[in-house]
Amino acid sequence: MARIMPHTTLRLAAGCVTSGVHWDACAMPSETPAIGAWAPLRHPGFRALWLAVLTSNIGTWVQDVAASWFMSERTGSPLMVAAVQSATTLPVVAFALVAGTLADIVDRRRYLLGVQLWMLFVATLVALQAHAGRLDAWSLLGLTFALGTGAAMAMPAQAAITADLVPRPVLAPAVALSSIGMNIARSIGPALGGLIVARFGAAWAFSLNALSFLGVVFVLWRWRPEKSVSTLPTESFGGALRAGLRYAVQAGEFRSVLVKAACFFVFASALPAQLAIVVRQQLSAGAGTYGMLLGFIGAGAIGGAIALPKLRKRFDADRLVPAATLLYSLTMLALAGIRDLRLLCVAMLANGMSWITVLSSLQTAAHVSVPAWVRARALSLYIVVFSAGMAGGSLIWGTLAQHAGTEFALTVAAVSTVLAGVFSLRFRLSVAMARDTTPSAHWPQPAVAAEIDHARGPVLVTVEYLIEPADREEFLHHIHLLGGTRRRDGAVQWGVMEDAARPGRFLEYFIVDSWLEHLRQHERVTHEEQRLQDRIRALHRDAQPPSVRHFVGATPSNSHFVALENVP
Repeated sequence: MARIMPHTTLRLAAGCVTSGVHWDACAMPSETPAIGAWAPLRHPGFRALWLAVLTSNIGTWVQDVAASWFMSERTGSPLMVAAVQSATTLPVVAFALVAGTLADIVDRRRYLLGVQLWMLFVATLVALQAHAGRLDAWSLLGLTFALGTGAAMAMPAQAAITADLVPRPVLAPAVALSSIGMNIARSIGPALGGLIVARFGAAWAFSLNALSFLGVVFVLWRWRPEKSVSTLPTESFGGALRAGLRYAVQAGEFRSVLVKAACFFVFASALPAQLAIVVRQQLSAGAGTYGMLLGFIGAGAIGGAIALPKLRKRFDADRLVPAATLLYSLTMLALAGIRDLRLLCVAMLANGMSWITVLSSLQTAAHVSVPAWVRARALSLYIVVFSAGMAGGSLIWGTLAQHAGTEFALTVAAVSTVLAGVFSLRFRLSVAMARDTTPSAHWPQPAVAAEIDHARGPVLVTVEYLIEPADREEFLHHIHLLGGTRRRDGAVQWGVMEDAARPGRFLEYFIVDSWLEHLRQHERVTHEEQRLQDRIRALHRDAQPPSVRHFVGATPSNSHFVALENVP
């Protein structure tokens, strides 16, 4: 139960600027050869963790089956059985952003080891209490919430380390491979869990889940990631949280990913939420048919993940995602109106393919559109949008189905999925995927007369440019793009002004809270920003580079002020 991706996903994916000028650009996608679906497994670190997580995710499904069965036996209450799943998923919405902030400011390897050991401890406690006959319904619910909390705390860090295990060209298939692993686990886990519960009892199923954590713990213990070199103090939790939220607000490319995700998951949640009801009430079938349809969804997802590298070579994400969204909506219409089981199996196969196409594209864009210093925080926001969208959407469509019927709810959801997809066309994923967010470290250290205390502030930075009249509009376009990166990386205020007495002489300024925050900006600058700075530098019409000045907040010394007051 390593939870490399959200628990809900497990179910559904089965489911030269030496002057120090600071600069953002939209990099154009580069053509690269197609990379095979299994290419990430050539990297030993990713392969070891993928296999360990696969084993652990099988344990997750075994635990889920055992917990649901145990609760149904002890209480016979559908509400208590549903509460088990709520106890697993609610912590994701509650704690994901906190977890993402922690994962960006602490050693991720040690952090993940601690969280995995916590879940190992809780899972072991569940198994021991079950073997001793001391596990009751409320104890299981509380311990399940503790497991869900551990999973929520691990998700952003686990998602973020994918970019540390494989090079960027292999990131998209690595994300898709994680989904393949989930679908494999989903195919094996429930059947294995049911067999263990039937033959040996729920306590042994809980024991297997506890053992499944050991592989992930061992892999993380052996993993030795490259250390990022920084001479600056670690961000405080509050400052890191504010920086993450500020980045999400200012980063247009990442906001596009979040909007795309919300527009899809809220409406796509209708199919998994209503599938069991359709099987039982409309098809008059049992758990076997339900499991078979879920199996076709899983098989479609695996097939789609394998085909994605070739599809990405021919089509960019802004074509793939709308096409997959339309296909997904058609599968919801099929579930609403078709009662031939063979046709439904084909529809669920298409559903899995379309689901993995959208999911993988969004997750890849979320990974590559943000730099490493804020990646876990950004991914935690994506996880919150995903989880809240699926949970809230399921409630909406369940309520509508309760009052107007399942067929009507699925039809409305299908139409809404298409309308939301049309609305989200303006938010382009290809731009997000083309960003080069690797650190450039091209800013020189600011020249200072003496060492400045890190806490001193605020800091005002000014940059002076000389621009020809013919280049004025181009300069203003680029400088405003640059302003977005200033705000994104820490500026609380930014602006550009033109000299009234000398047109073409521009002064850019921005303010950060402290000297330390400005030094962090030096570490956060990326190659994409460097390219934008080069464009602006080329428009500067002077033999000397743009003049950069730093002004630091100054206050009078209290002792000196008192001494002056006492002068007769």
